[in-house]
Amino acid sequence: MNDLTTAPTPALLEELESVNARFEREPATASIDWALERFGGSVVLACSFQDLVIVDLVRAREPDIEVVFLDTGAHFEQTLDLVERARARYRLNLVVTSPAEGAEEWPCGSARCCEFRKVEPLRRVLAGRAAWITGLKRADSAARADIPIVGYDDAFGLVKVNPLATWTDDDIVSYEADHDLLVHPLMRSGYRSIGCAPTTRPVADGEDPRAGRWAGSDKTECGLHG
Repeated sequence: MNDLTTAPTPALLEELESVNARFEREPATASIDWALERFGGSVVLACSFQDLVIVDLVRAREPDIEVVFLDTGAHFEQTLDLVERARARYRLNLVVTSPAEGAEEWPCGSARCCEFRKVEPLRRVLAGRAAWITGLKRADSAARADIPIVGYDDAFGLVKVNPLATWTDDDIVSYEADHDLLVHPLMRSGYRSIGCAPTTRPVADGEDPRAGRWAGSDKTECGLHG
């Protein structure tokens, strides 16, 4: 049942707090199953295609779920190739967004580039939805160290589910190997966090995984996740 509004009720927040505590002790599939049962066709999966673990897990539960890829117009060719290979392998119900009007005035790396290329396109996709699923992990960066598995996303006005929140990078690699997943080729070339080509570089051993994103600036997030 979709009983959500942009102002969450105390009952909803209490429910989310309760299930979040439970999912801390359960596998990733538990939060996915809950989201699909709770919100049905009003939940979507947003994926950067850095890896395909979240796609593999969610797609096994709901083959027809809408999978959203935010095409910024500045992705690596390897990322775009992986998107198409994954589309074919999983027969994805894939929605590919395009930058919002006015994006050309803010090229990749400029102050408002992500607003036009990611935030606004995603806002259009999420309008009227009850929940979205992401592949965020606490291990991604210090800024994400406290993300809940389930919580309310005030920025977009709906429930946000992060089934992989407790996973490590080693967990991702292990799952990829165990399930014969397609792997982003740049991950083998020193890239640990893959965004747009003009603003992403490989990282050295011991560096924070997201040190290669927006290198040389104080930017750490694109605006989708806080």
